[in-house]
Amino acid sequence: MHNGPVGTPKINVAVVGVGYWGRNLVRNFHQLGSLAALCDAEPSVEETYRRQYENVRFVREFDAVLADPSIGAVALATPAVTHYELAKAALEAGKDVLVEKPLSIEVAQGEALVKLAAAKGRILMVGHILRYHPAILKLQELIGDGALGQINYLYSNRLNIGKIRTEENILWSFAPHDISVMLALLNESPTRVSCQGGAYLSRNVFDVTLSHFEFPSGVKAHIFVSWLHPVKEQRLVVVGSEKMAVFDDTAEQKLVLYPHRVEWKNRVPTAVKANGEAVALDDREPLKAECQHFLDCIRSRTSPVSDGAEGLRVLRVLDACQRSLLLAGGSAPEPTALPVEKNEHERPYFVHESAYVDDGAEVGAGTKIWHFSHVMKDARIGERCVIGQNVNVDGGTRLGNNVKIQNNVSIYTGVVIEDDVFLGPSCVLTNVTNPRSQVNRHSLYETTRLKRGCTVGANATILCGVTIGRYAFVGAGSVVTRNVPDFALVVGNPARQVGWMSRHGHRLDSPDADGVMRCPESGHRYRKNDEGVLQCLDLHEEAPLPDELSKGTKSYRQVREEAKS
Repeated sequence: MHNGPVGTPKINVAVVGVGYWGRNLVRNFHQLGSLAALCDAEPSVEETYRRQYENVRFVREFDAVLADPSIGAVALATPAVTHYELAKAALEAGKDVLVEKPLSIEVAQGEALVKLAAAKGRILMVGHILRYHPAILKLQELIGDGALGQINYLYSNRLNIGKIRTEENILWSFAPHDISVMLALLNESPTRVSCQGGAYLSRNVFDVTLSHFEFPSGVKAHIFVSWLHPVKEQRLVVVGSEKMAVFDDTAEQKLVLYPHRVEWKNRVPTAVKANGEAVALDDREPLKAECQHFLDCIRSRTSPVSDGAEGLRVLRVLDACQRSLLLAGGSAPEPTALPVEKNEHERPYFVHESAYVDDGAEVGAGTKIWHFSHVMKDARIGERCVIGQNVNVDGGTRLGNNVKIQNNVSIYTGVVIEDDVFLGPSCVLTNVTNPRSQVNRHSLYETTRLKRGCTVGANATILCGVTIGRYAFVGAGSVVTRNVPDFALVVGNPARQVGWMSRHGHRLDSPDADGVMRCPESGHRYRKNDEGVLQCLDLHEEAPLPDELSKGTKSYRQVREEAKS
């Protein structure tokens, strides 16, 4: 089999290390028609592979691979301690390199490999196989489309009773896969990690570890890995505000969504469970997809999904976990801070000289915080937000991206604000139903959630425990005492629904015979489903707006006319 389209040159790959995992690379590169040579120092494997792959050359010395000009790429499946030296030699010899995880065992080594690959103009790819798994690719798509809502928490269990290593601990052997996936799903690196574990079989070689992660967006996660477990388990759980996702690589239905939700009854949170929804996936082997991607990147000279830079990000997280693990001696540690990958002398956001942002608060790039405002420790503010004058953001609150808060608003602990929310001047958000100065009710804070794209008018009051739906509109001066549906227009005291609003902020009137209403600005159609919930028929609720519209440089009519032409 030829490994590319007709007329393209064949890519010859040598697999170095053909043992436990290398044999899988051998099989896939052979099926893709690119396997040119096998390299392993163990004499006993040569005869087996010669019989199985008659036309493939077998060598015992890595130098023979480097010296062969017909071999354009190498795939390294050797012990982690050898990755740096072998990958460095291959890059210097002008070969493209696929190296199994981890990229290396030291951050400095990983940095050197990334720089060397760039200097030599070579492809450097790391074997983070789950980045090519159909379930993970689908999960990335679902999160990007907003199907899970705002992500709150992730955790992964990778457990087995199987191959036990003495040259690397369980953290370095099992956790890179899950770290890679979490960084990809969240599109951010953690700011703090902590790790604890136990070494039971070999001194100082940890067999079990539990790692905790804190991300800039406020998301937290943990990874539990062990090779001393009675049954095999490979499960990733993503907890969102709308749905929860379970990726179980050992199950027949590998990706299942659970639309569970939490309702407040008598000021007590109550779980409302729902049946799981299996997600249809492409039927392809992740490792074959990874190998094909490597060949495609070599042919097109484009950067792989799991390139050296991605491998380096994972390596930095692994290194921080390892330092935390060793400092604590396996017991409960203090969190270890990761270096911030930016110029420490430049803030990516603006703070007016009269405003205060406490140490420990996290503010996203492009956000502006204006006169006399205060952002307290442990507050999390997303990117491109505007915080007006005299605004207080309490610790523990979470604001999404592109949130606009006008003057004289306080965001209290317990308030969750999703992307693209607008809060008018002097609107009031509460977190306790019956506040008393002489009675401490901090433990009774209720969650108030403002969902994506909603608007709260000036001087409106939102009682705690209430959810304002997507793109809903609360009129000025209203007092909201109960949940507001998506796209609903509510006014008055107490607020009552008087109509519907489009995503673009226009009242929807005069449904046609089919119950369809049109937005006068965008032309998009809206209709209630059988459950009475309004839905947009032409645009996914989470789809981004065109840049020109979101920046205000063009009207929606101009954007539509240009798209037609």
